[in-house]
Amino acid sequence: MVDRPTETIDLKKQLKHLYNPPVGKAVFVEVPEFSYLMVDGRGLPDGPDAIAAIEALYSVAYALKFSVKKEQAIDFSVMPLEGLWWSNNMDDFVHTNKAGWLWTYMIMQPEFITHALVEKVIDEVRKKKNPPALGKVRFASLAEGMSAQIMHIGPYSEEGPNIEKIHRLIKESGHTFEGARQKHHEIYLSDPRRTAPEKWKTVVRQPYV
Repeated sequence: MVDRPTETIDLKKQLKHLYNPPVGKAVFVEVPEFSYLMVDGRGLPDGPDAIAAIEALYSVAYALKFSVKKEQAIDFSVMPLEGLWWSNNMDDFVHTNKAGWLWTYMIMQPEFITHALVEKVIDEVRKKKNPPALGKVRFASLAEGMSAQIMHIGPYSEEGPNIEKIHRLIKESGHTFEGARQKHHEIYLSDPRRTAPEKWKTVVRQPYV
């Protein structure tokens, strides 16, 4: 345990251009490589596998936060939940056949988080509470590169017009994307348990080539 003033880090503020795009206006951003805790799965966004994945991710994310604060005197904010969405048959995605959707839920981590620290913390979480999906948590990097994104306000089911805006911006600029490779990305800034659906804030992002 270190004995020095605690440093405070809020990545969401440092990366404001990536986590606070304009409401209703699609914009271009470049997303560099970041490290994430991830859990992969398939099926309904609110199904049991998804709920278990989210529980495991937050368990490890908060354990990392407390471990780093204690051992390194760095207090960093836990980042919001994010999700990548696609399907092996993108017709299922377009036509909202959610049972066939593939997903990766994830939480971004600061650059000083290491594989060794994640493994150590996962062992600690396993001894204390051992959430069902803990064994599926992995630590990996993702570099999306050039992307278009927009802030959506309201229920997830009403994202359609905003998704169309970012797709239109990409196509009108002469670029393309393949949904199974450049995956639809959502960043959930609101806690649906505490916020009315009409006030939910979600960053909707689409990488392109």
